Amino acid sequence: MKKKPVLSWMFYDFGNSAFATTMMAAVLPVFYYDVAAKGVKESLAISYWGYSQSIAVLIVAILAPFLGAISDFSAAKKRFLMFFAFMGMTASILMAFVGEGDYLFASVLLILGTIGFSGGNIFYDAFLPEVADEEEIDKVSAGGYAFGYIGGGVLLAINLMMIMKPEWFGLPNGLIGTKLSFVSVGVWWLIFSIPLMKNIKEEKKVNQKRDSSYMKIGFKRVSTTIKELPNFKQLLLFLFAFWLFNDGISTIIKMATIYGRDLGIGTTDLITALLITQFVGIPFAFFFGWLAGKITAKRALMLALFIYLIIVILGYFMTSALHFYILAVCVGFVQGGAQSLSRSIFGRMVPEDRHAEFFGFYGISSKFAAMFGPFVAALVVQMTGSGRYGILSLIVFFLAGMILLKFVDIEKGVEDAKNFTDPEQKTIIRT
Repeated sequence: MKKKPVLSWMFYDFGNSAFATTMMAAVLPVFYYDVAAKGVKESLAISYWGYSQSIAVLIVAILAPFLGAISDFSAAKKRFLMFFAFMGMTASILMAFVGEGDYLFASVLLILGTIGFSGGNIFYDAFLPEVADEEEIDKVSAGGYAFGYIGGGVLLAINLMMIMKPEWFGLPNGLIGTKLSFVSVGVWWLIFSIPLMKNIKEEKKVNQKRDSSYMKIGFKRVSTTIKELPNFKQLLLFLFAFWLFNDGISTIIKMATIYGRDLGIGTTDLITALLITQFVGIPFAFFFGWLAGKITAKRALMLALFIYLIIVILGYFMTSALHFYILAVCVGFVQGGAQSLSRSIFGRMVPEDRHAEFFGFYGISSKFAAMFGPFVAALVVQMTGSGRYGILSLIVFFLAGMILLKFVDIEKGVEDAKNFTDPEQKTIIRT
């Protein structure tokens, strides 16, 4: 194992997961509901949050395959990663300037921040097959998620103290603590991106003369990849399955806190429960990496998705903070495992030298699909006036994804990738 590149890769997850915990899952949803959307009908506040999430992932979905193709051609994965990371960092910091009733401003920053977070992860994920050996890819992927749980959880714990005990930090009140927590996300993300910037070198192609714009190159490469996808039938089937079940997972992450707030659960309970999710997730991310080696990655993933199905059903009946705590622990059991195994399964079935391009399609299959989960949940809430039915609607995504996953032959997908010959026959060197 290449220890320094692997650790540097993991530390990026340690840093950017603060956006996932503080901004997407815990603090910002409550701030959006209570402050940014103050004066707006409660059910509409939930819907506006869901629609903002959908708009963000739609933009990322449209950009993902082209950015991946361009970065493969130009060997610029790291540059693209940092561009989007800086976008997310800046949006997080600017969220501190949102005031009461500024839900449009908050939505715009949420969209920009989510684009930065999700766009950067396309290129971050594309580095996985380069920093990890094939036999270690499950463990490295799981390790990345575990580092993310630790980093996101540690900062969330600090943010929780800033909100609950602002006097400990010399702050006048919890609202100022909340706003400073948004600033801390951008700073934290920046600090822990430095090892990746310094220590990871990407594979660079030579003898590639650029005779047109990068956008045209992107369109051409994407078109080529689309034509080649029939050569990777198992990978394509897995993408469709992933599209569905990951939509359910991402919607739970983005909507759980604001749903809980709508049920009357207190801010402290909501954030504390999600903090518990982070730390429960650390050992279980490693556990699912270990379990994959015992029963295969596919079976371990199916187990995680089955537990998610139970979580959604129980979420419909949630009425108290205790119920939210229990469900948060259950999510911690499976969240990192499901996502890390999905990433490593896909990475196995990707042909050599096409990592960013194919992870661009991995991005579009998840981000385009991730538009539908929050949108469907938001629409159901708006139509019924109840967040319960919005959560219950996620059953469809998990069931359909599990059914498709059942028919994926991973070993055949790996063989297809190994036997694939790139028609352009590029020469690869390490720089």
